[in-house]
Amino acid sequence: MKTVKESLSKKEIEKYERKIFDLRQLIEISKGLNSTLEYNILIESILLTCMGQMQCIKAGIFLKKDIDDESFILHRNYKGFELNHNHDYIINHSSRLIELIAKSPNCLTFDEISRILPEDTKALITLSEINPILVVPLKGKGKLNGIIVLGERINELPFNSDEKEYLLDIGALAGIAIENAYLYELATTDMMTKLKIHHFFQTTLMEERENALRRETPLSLIFLDIDNFKLFNDKFGHICGDIVLKRVANIIKLNCRQNDIAARYGGEEMAIILPKSQLKAALVVAERIRSHIAGDVVLYDGKELSVTVSVGVSQFIPEVDKTNDDFVSRTDKALYMAKEQGKNKVCHL
Repeated sequence: MKTVKESLSKKEIEKYERKIFDLRQLIEISKGLNSTLEYNILIESILLTCMGQMQCIKAGIFLKKDIDDESFILHRNYKGFELNHNHDYIINHSSRLIELIAKSPNCLTFDEISRILPEDTKALITLSEINPILVVPLKGKGKLNGIIVLGERINELPFNSDEKEYLLDIGALAGIAIENAYLYELATTDMMTKLKIHHFFQTTLMEERENALRRETPLSLIFLDIDNFKLFNDKFGHICGDIVLKRVANIIKLNCRQNDIAARYGGEEMAIILPKSQLKAALVVAERIRSHIAGDVVLYDGKELSVTVSVGVSQFIPEVDKTNDDFVSRTDKALYMAKEQGKNKVCHL
């Protein structure tokens, strides 16, 4: 009596062996994607996985920029595509393109999308500027969390049906991982300012101090306090105060590097952890933020309001900063030096 293996043709055996290999690969990919909740690391992992598995030389991913954003924007970690760096590639969540991708049970080629949607569709025009070959939906927990766009392959071959199905599986795993990262972001983010919360700041500062000790790399800390903030609340109301907080926080985020950690320390006080940064570099960042805030105007109830911040900066000294409180205390003292010297200043210790 023949065994199952003996009754199968060589081609069928190769097919099943390939499926087993693919399943093992998907398990490893799932482990990799779920090993981090750090958003930018996760995005990099998703793109490199797709490029490696499909031998693509171009890959990008559209995701929501903020937790409650209504549009998908091309993440800056895209690979290989030659794009205009001064242009934001945005696709509205309510566009027909997103509706099409969300409803489709398959990956879609750009040609297929072009045949379905009108040529003058704004979202299609945005996608055509990138000129991908294949679009892969990222679906997690019943909704579309983003889309992957893939360009040319090393072998220059089109994607076959098995590869498209495999990419859908990767997209499903990536969609769930992104959803988990969103939830983590919600749990660690101050919803008003979109900066990290105090607990996250303390945990991260401890980790970065340990990293700096172990790797013998510099670490700096910036503290900012909005000058005369109580006057905004007392004179114009708390809604005005909230607008000021949001505006200052946004300027801070725009002037931070990707690996810097900006947090709302409490009230109108904010902090930035700068890994691998000497005091000199941190002072440059602090002064840039101070000057941008001072040069900005907040519009409220027909009035133009000026806002300034006082800033304290310090570099981690292992012999002195034995705890988070030690490091924070020194930076706080620098901040109060700026307050005592007339506000709207940067001081350091």
